[in-house]
Amino acid sequence: MSSALLAPRTSAPVALGAANAVRLENVERGFPMPEGRREVLRGVDVELRAGEIVAVVGPSGCGKSTLLRLVGGLDAPTSGRISLDGTGVTDTDERTAIAFQEPRLLPWRTLAQNVELGLPRGTRRRDGRERVRELLHLVGLDHAADQHPREVSGGMAQRASLARALARNPGVLLLDEPFGALDALTRLRMQDLLLEIHAAEPTTVLLVTHDVEEALFLADRVLLLRSLVGETGTDATSVARTITVPGVRPRDRADRGLADLRADLLEGLGVDTHHRISTEETR
Repeated sequence: MSSALLAPRTSAPVALGAANAVRLENVERGFPMPEGRREVLRGVDVELRAGEIVAVVGPSGCGKSTLLRLVGGLDAPTSGRISLDGTGVTDTDERTAIAFQEPRLLPWRTLAQNVELGLPRGTRRRDGRERVRELLHLVGLDHAADQHPREVSGGMAQRASLARALARNPGVLLLDEPFGALDALTRLRMQDLLLEIHAAEPTTVLLVTHDVEEALFLADRVLLLRSLVGETGTDATSVARTITVPGVRPRDRADRGLADLRADLLEGLGVDTHHRISTEETR
C-alpha cells in the first residue's frame, strides 16, 4: 500500500446526509429450532450518538452480526424497537450501509463500477461519476479505478468495498469484521484509513470486531456482549459492559491506558491476561 494512502486528502467531499443517532430499546431476537426456541439476543438497550464510532466485541456466535443486521433492517427483532433519529427501522433501511469481512465485489465489474453500485437510486449520471471519483480518491484507489477485483490485492478490494458502502451517503455505516481477512500490516493501515474516512465523512459507525486492540484504537465506546442465563435457564446475549475509550482519535497504540482497558476487556471475555500482575512487578 502506498504511503500516499495515509496522507491527508485535499479535495472537499460532496454534501452528505447527516449522521443518524441509533436507539435499540429492549431488543430481543430468537429463532425457532427443532428442540425449541433459541434466544440469541435479549434485553439489548443501546444508544449511539450521531457521528460516534461504537465497536462491538464478544465471543464467537454470541450475536454480534445479528445485532448489526437488525440495525440495518436486514433482519427484524422478535421484540423491542430499533430507530434511527427516532424513526423506526422496519425494513432494509437506505439510511444505513454495510461492509462485510469479504469485499463481495462483482468480478466482472471494475472497481469504479463496483463503487457505482452503492449510489442511491435516482442519482444523476454526472453526479454519480463525480461521487465515485471522490470516493476512490478518498480510499486511495484513483489509479485502480479501471481494474477488476482479481487484479488487485485483498486490501485494495476491501477499500473498494468501503467506498461502495459510503456511496450511499449513509447516516449509519455498519462494518462486520471488515478487516478480519487481511494481514496484520494491511489491517493496521486499514484502521488508519477508516479514521481518515470518518474525519472526512463523519457518519455514525457500528463496528463488529474480534480484535480488542482494534476496538480500542477506533471506537469512542466499546460494547461487550456476553451470554446471560435467563429465568428459563436458557442462554442469550446482552450488553454486559459499555466502556468509554479515553483520548482523541487517532490514539497512540502504545498508550498504557489502552493496555489496561485491553486487559479489562479480555478478562470480560474470559481471557486471563495476567496484565495487572505483570505491571505491578515492573514498578
